[in-house]
Amino acid sequence: MNALKNKVQLIGNLGQDPEIVNLEGGTKLAKFSIATTDSYKNAKGEKVDDTQWHNIVAWGKTAEIVENYLAKGKQVAIEGKLTHRSYETKEGEKRYITEVRCNELLMLGK
Repeated sequence: MNALKNKVQLIGNLGQDPEIVNLEGGTKLAKFSIATTDSYKNAKGEKVDDTQWHNIVAWGKTAEIVENYLAKGKQVAIEGKLTHRSYETKEGEKRYITEVRCNELLMLGK
């Protein structure tokens, strides 16, 4: 069972320009979302597009590449792992986030 691991591969387009955060010690964090779209035919034979949005985070050198080369609309291939975390708002409400921690990035298209 050691061959099974938490691995995600996505190809999609950025929904907005990446948000770059400079942390103490000089480490960079890039946050962005990508859209993936699947198409299928419904019972009536009509084509239906199903778009899903994925939150992506990248750290260090990968975040620097994101900062310098990616922008809204760019197509990318992402490989990473699925992570879950929670936080509390100022009002005391607990929120949950699922995101992909990007380990590898490949810029596609023009």
